[in-house]
Amino acid sequence: MSDLPFTLDQLRILKAIAQEGSFKRAADSLYVSQPAVSLQVQNLERQLDVPLFDRGGRRAQLTEAGHLLLSYGEKILSLCQETCRAIEDLQNLQGGTLIVGASQTTGTYLLPRMIGMFRQKYPDVAVQLHVHSTRRTAWSVANGQVDLAIIGGEIPSELAESLEIVPYAEDELALILPTFHPFAKLDTIQKEDLYKLQFIALDSQSTIRKVIDQVLARCDIDTRRFKFEMELNSIEAIKNAVQSGLGAAFVSTSAIAKELQMGVLHCTPIEGVVVKRTLWLIVNPNRYRSKAAEAFSQEILPQFATPGWDGDALKLSQKNLMLSTLEIDTSTSISSDPE
Repeated sequence: MSDLPFTLDQLRILKAIAQEGSFKRAADSLYVSQPAVSLQVQNLERQLDVPLFDRGGRRAQLTEAGHLLLSYGEKILSLCQETCRAIEDLQNLQGGTLIVGASQTTGTYLLPRMIGMFRQKYPDVAVQLHVHSTRRTAWSVANGQVDLAIIGGEIPSELAESLEIVPYAEDELALILPTFHPFAKLDTIQKEDLYKLQFIALDSQSTIRKVIDQVLARCDIDTRRFKFEMELNSIEAIKNAVQSGLGAAFVSTSAIAKELQMGVLHCTPIEGVVVKRTLWLIVNPNRYRSKAAEAFSQEILPQFATPGWDGDALKLSQKNLMLSTLEIDTSTSISSDPE
């Protein structure tokens, strides 16, 4: 180990600088002084005999050698974390960490309920929930930064062979209206009635908006004919706007359970149309799966899945998991999400 030209601390510092964009912010995030960070980088560059940062601009920019070291450094740090978690597993769920990923809607409305049930049963396990875009979440699973994730968007095609992608549940999208809207008095409305409404939606470039448009298109509903009153940046803002009478919206039924119970929003059925999308469960079969992740998969996931969901596809033996971990080809890399 003494012959290696870098230490794990130096790799952590390099990663922090790349993430934060400056030596000072990296030092703050690591709770060390800026001179200590600068000294470690200088030592690392001297040991490697190559510059890692272009110091000409205001933001710390990695050189080509810096990007290369960061790419391998992230894999090294990820494997170190995986090793620690495997050792923690020897305590048989008396500790350890479970890291779950989710896209925006599932992370806001579904996963907290699931994690709450898990924590009641295993209070000594630390649970982290990472909520990001579907793309970024999928890359986190592929890179071993997240144990498993539930997402509702489209998974990057380049990850299709790296991940185990299992249909998990059906998420119904409901049309919500203000309780005092004339359509709220009807038992059902027709598809053509949708084009008479004023809609509130997420930004047209958001992943959730694109998914909703695709799902509605499969039901022969043309969102290009919708009259959009405004675009907002969160589901909560959309619900509040609809409640205030500013328009109608399509949202996941999981996001409006509380409002429907309180009677502050109205869910209006569309005759002959049920708008659903598939939620996907994704894992990396070539990564070590902790006992915490196994317990979550076997005891919590089935309770929220669509009836008939078969979780057997995810039940790999611990022996096979350990073998697949040991047989990882370190010459094959998975790049990080560019977002």
